[in-house]
Amino acid sequence: MPRAAPSQADASCGAGCCAPFSLAAAPAPHAHDHDHASHGHGLLPDWPRIYAALGTALAAEACHWFGGNGSATYAGLLHYLGMGLAVAAIALAGLGVYKAGLRDLLRLHLGIHALMTVAVTGAFIIGQWPEAAMVMALYAAAERIEEQALDKARMAIRKLLQLAPETADVLQPDGSTRRMAASQVPPGSVLCVAPGARVPLDGEITEGESSVDQAPITGESALAHKGPGDALYAGSINQDGELHMRVTAPAGDSLIARIVHAVEQAQASKAPTQRFVDRFAQVYTPIVLVLAIALGLLAPWVMDWSWHQAAYQALALLVIACPCALVLSTPVTVVSALTAAARRGILIKGGSALESARQLKAIALDKTGTLTRGTPRLADWQAWNQAPANAMARRAYALASRSDHPVSRAIAAGLAEQVGHAFDAAQSLQALPGRGVQARIRGETWTLANLRWVDEQGWETGILKAALIRQEEQGRTVTLLANSRGVQALFAVADPLRPQAREAVVRLLALGLKPVVLSGDNTATVRALAAEAGITDARGNMLPEDKLATLAQMQRDIGPTAMAGDGINDAPALAKADTGIAMGGMHATGMAMETADVVLMNDDLRRIPEVVDLSRRAHKVLWQNIGLALGIKLAFLALAVSGNASMWLAVLADTGVSLLVVANGLRLRHWKA
Repeated sequence: MPRAAPSQADASCGAGCCAPFSLAAAPAPHAHDHDHASHGHGLLPDWPRIYAALGTALAAEACHWFGGNGSATYAGLLHYLGMGLAVAAIALAGLGVYKAGLRDLLRLHLGIHALMTVAVTGAFIIGQWPEAAMVMALYAAAERIEEQALDKARMAIRKLLQLAPETADVLQPDGSTRRMAASQVPPGSVLCVAPGARVPLDGEITEGESSVDQAPITGESALAHKGPGDALYAGSINQDGELHMRVTAPAGDSLIARIVHAVEQAQASKAPTQRFVDRFAQVYTPIVLVLAIALGLLAPWVMDWSWHQAAYQALALLVIACPCALVLSTPVTVVSALTAAARRGILIKGGSALESARQLKAIALDKTGTLTRGTPRLADWQAWNQAPANAMARRAYALASRSDHPVSRAIAAGLAEQVGHAFDAAQSLQALPGRGVQARIRGETWTLANLRWVDEQGWETGILKAALIRQEEQGRTVTLLANSRGVQALFAVADPLRPQAREAVVRLLALGLKPVVLSGDNTATVRALAAEAGITDARGNMLPEDKLATLAQMQRDIGPTAMAGDGINDAPALAKADTGIAMGGMHATGMAMETADVVLMNDDLRRIPEVVDLSRRAHKVLWQNIGLALGIKLAFLALAVSGNASMWLAVLADTGVSLLVVANGLRLRHWKA
């Protein structure tokens, strides 16, 4: 899948010290340099070279110690031998650092390579060559450890990419199969998926039945029974029987491909905390650099230090000046959280969406397809006003079969057997937003609509109202068929509550969120279902604009509010909400998925409180990392100003804290609700 190259602005990481953190990048970028310069000879430092550099630096330290404490006869020889060993250690561990550092200095770019180049060279000049060699060797070792830690996070997105197999068995006209690259299989092809095999592409079952493990895509542990007409998704695992499936999307447009693409886009968008850290880092580095220069120039006068001591402490301060750990603290945490969520079937579109969820105080829930299963069934229907039943069934089917609303689909499915092939053709079909559909059938205008539309026409009667109340008391949604003469038929659809709804509501309440149901269905039905789920605030008969107005009112009165929905009618409210949540990414409308900040790849309402929980945990880890990075830097700053710092300690304070924040951020990869 193509990936956008990082922009020049991103490449500098604010302070100009760290590479942009991208889990999707194939080569492992150097953690502290946007040019990917190495410490060695044009390659990333490998462990044999680092071991050699460490051994050579230790030998240089030994020569320095014996030269100062041993016989004067060998002192000169040991001095020059130790100096040569120090140069060799620096060359083994830091040749790439020097190249990048000199290049950055010429650009006036204060990255860690530039600061290390000045610090190590300065230490060598003032006679601290054994320490200069050890500092460079330790820096190379710490950098390599950090790269390996970051690789663990990168593997998370690579595993997502590897969910779908690279080949597919395409069924041939003679009944045989031909193995092809999945990327070359066109939509419409029929594939054979053996028991135990992963599904290579998105498609629809044409033959066979089996249990399918969709956990890699949706995070849902329960197996799904699949048969002819059911959807299959690339990366899911066929369990029992052989399946034939018709491909419905090319490899680049499969559900798993869209998930990976969305995760990559999410990585590119910076979270508010990350933007704050980047702005802070731009100020922090020059301040510490000025402080180091001031320490080197003024300490001999103000603190009665020797020039040698002042220069050494200033050089040590240069090593700690780069805010690498601070810059790394946020993207590692955010991407680890996004990847952990994706494994649970939760697609969070970037750091901003991740951070905003922790502030939520309320959540508005659509009813059909969100609070309920979204697969309603026709429970009852009757012709009205002595209208002929068969004719009314044909008219209703003609309208319902042309609509994608769940209630319309239920009516069409319920009438299909009765109508057979004798249904009427609907012409000039048009949607009535928040009300129903209308078309010309046999030269007459017919409307399949909800009670709101009937009220607007002034057609509600006492007898009709009594019939509606009886249906609504059973939690059924009523749809009416009408023409210019009034209501001609009544259709009652039952859409049961999702089995996880009650538990999800309990969790939302425990997190301090107020759930509210907003639905275009009649108020009595909405309140009955909401009460069953444990929700006390339920509002029905709402048009899309009513949902928007109510959402705005909740934001003013309660605070940051999320919206969860799955249909086109929900898209405006999803966009208006502080956090928009699209339910059922496998069958939510494209508009709902595009508009939402969070997409739940399955229909489990319990994922909604998980989003809030993950957001709050990620926020805690973010500020733990920022506290670690700044706290250790400030502690070392105090050591340097008091004259108690050393260069090797500076390396540990810089790269060591980077390792700490990376490891702490990576903990979120193992987050569980």
